[in-house]
Amino acid sequence: MRRIVSVCLILLSGTLFGATPADSSKLVLKTYEPESQHPVLYQLVGQILNSYHYQKLAIDDKLSSNLLDAYLENLDPGKVYFLKSDIDQFEKFRTKLDDDLMAGNVQKAFDIYNVYQKRVEDRINFTKVLLKGPFDFTKNDSILSKREDAQWQPNFKEMDELWRKKIKQEYLQLKIGGRKDSAIAADLTKRYDGFLKQMAKTKNEDVFAAYANSLSEIADPHTNYFSPRMAEDFNTSMSLSLEGIGATLQTENEYTKIREIVKGGPADKSGQLHANDKIVAVGQGKDGEMESILDWRIDDVVSKIRGKKGTLVRLEIIPHDATNTKTKIVEITRDKIVLEDQSAKGSVKELTQADGRKIRVGIITIPTFYLDFAGMQRKDPNYKSTTKDVRRLITQFKKDSAVNAFIIDLRNNGGGSLQEAVELTGLFIKKGPVVQVRDAYSTKSEVDRDEDILWEGPLMVMVNRFSASASEIFAAAMQDYQRAIVVGEKTFGKGTVQNLLDLNQFMMMDGKTLGQMKITIAKFYRVSGGSTQHRGVIPDIEFPSIYAAKEYGEEASKYALPYDEIPAAAYTPVTNLNLSNKLPQLKNAHAERMKNNAEYRYLLEDIRIFNEGRERAWSSLNENKLKAEQADDEARKKKREEERKALKSAGQADANLILDESLQILADSMK
Repeated sequence: MRRIVSVCLILLSGTLFGATPADSSKLVLKTYEPESQHPVLYQLVGQILNSYHYQKLAIDDKLSSNLLDAYLENLDPGKVYFLKSDIDQFEKFRTKLDDDLMAGNVQKAFDIYNVYQKRVEDRINFTKVLLKGPFDFTKNDSILSKREDAQWQPNFKEMDELWRKKIKQEYLQLKIGGRKDSAIAADLTKRYDGFLKQMAKTKNEDVFAAYANSLSEIADPHTNYFSPRMAEDFNTSMSLSLEGIGATLQTENEYTKIREIVKGGPADKSGQLHANDKIVAVGQGKDGEMESILDWRIDDVVSKIRGKKGTLVRLEIIPHDATNTKTKIVEITRDKIVLEDQSAKGSVKELTQADGRKIRVGIITIPTFYLDFAGMQRKDPNYKSTTKDVRRLITQFKKDSAVNAFIIDLRNNGGGSLQEAVELTGLFIKKGPVVQVRDAYSTKSEVDRDEDILWEGPLMVMVNRFSASASEIFAAAMQDYQRAIVVGEKTFGKGTVQNLLDLNQFMMMDGKTLGQMKITIAKFYRVSGGSTQHRGVIPDIEFPSIYAAKEYGEEASKYALPYDEIPAAAYTPVTNLNLSNKLPQLKNAHAERMKNNAEYRYLLEDIRIFNEGRERAWSSLNENKLKAEQADDEARKKKREEERKALKSAGQADANLILDESLQILADSMK
């Protein structure tokens, strides 16, 4: 299981760290102990999971075993700090942690963390010794890169050998990236000194939060404990009035990874950052020193990246589609994200068919399902909502452009307002249930009761791996009602409902702020009965994806709630469009076009190369071999650029493969 802790950087503002501590070799790492509120707070977290969570988490030996594994995984996901002897010592806790939860005993969590801290300090000191001596990059050395397959090292001798290879790999990455040998050792020393300095800033509350989150994540990946500090950041990120870069981050092993780019934000507008890019260093302004953030806590990374509107932040990243660990630096100017930037937008595209037919298609892109709830409550006639904006666009295009069909583009739409997903569905069906919501006690349907239909003609919905939650509800409803053709990639599979609980409402602890819990309370089900959870929405016509569902969807979490089914709701599919009978013919025509499509061939090649790299368990530490691999990669990219240029000259290049082919599929459906 990969360590995943996410936090929004949508619009955060604030100050950076204060003065840098003295030389890390002089740092004294303290021993951590539970504070007075932690025993009672720990019991409260357990009671909430047992009573309020959708699954009502049982407090038993299974929970205890999972909690131990999750906590160790979160502390040391790469198995590069703890020794096998440490793990053997912790094994005596395997069936005891459930009893501790009932009793409010968190001492074992702190004991484990204190051992972890000692191991980290030992490894950093050893790293400094390694960096004093030369590395031989001519040997055919290799290191296990898929650390989820690794075993705990049995002794210090084996651990030292692992770290020799680990530091050698990091040194080689910088060397191949163009850094001079004279600077690399200093850079790596500074990187690990910085890591130790960050660790020295840890507070007792941070240790408790790490343990409480390990407990909450075994309920499901969307249930989280927020310490007071993280609760403040989370609540700030939900506001659309402050400043930042417009991205959601998560921690994966030693890396900070971009989970989602917010539409309309600085990162999105720059076009330089993408989901699954890994951030390895951060610099302030044009000339600020690049500071490594490897192994940093997510909230400390947030503090480095956030800042005031108009200021510049530089990020050193490993691109999401990289076949090696070569990095690049991107510059992002922090800015304010306003609701208007996330509004639905439309355009019209005309296609000329082989028989001379001209088809005009309205393309409506919806970045998120938004609703100005406060404005609606005030009865402000100009309040913003997804459905109002889409209604306006469709009405305008019908009147001014005489469109023949519409595409609703939900790619990279991570969800939002359930109410808006229901009301948007209502623009295209007469009336009926849109989604079923099941909590621990009952099932109810969210229903469109408005019999008016704004658009009865041909309709398509586009989705991808990062279409989630409300996007999946709308796409699933369109599919079940046979109202639209759904094309694209299998969606994320986030079919659960969360509620935010203020823990101070449950108890008061001498005026202490206790933080919050985000907890899963219900699941979404399609009107046909299947859940959107875990499985997502499978398009009628599916495009291959570079993002594997088991790594970039709900399936990525070991503890994700499963797919299941409930009885179908009473609904009436649309029959006049005859989509179910047309699909086989549409699929065949699509497959024939793709046989000779150069961009489709490039996409398949990219997926193959990416998968080969992803499945490669061992990484070479031979400089010439790595340089050759990099040269091959650059040559492949150059060749493709030349091929694309030739195709463009011949009028055969596709500017946008997925959209252009989707338009053709829609046109075929109208024959």
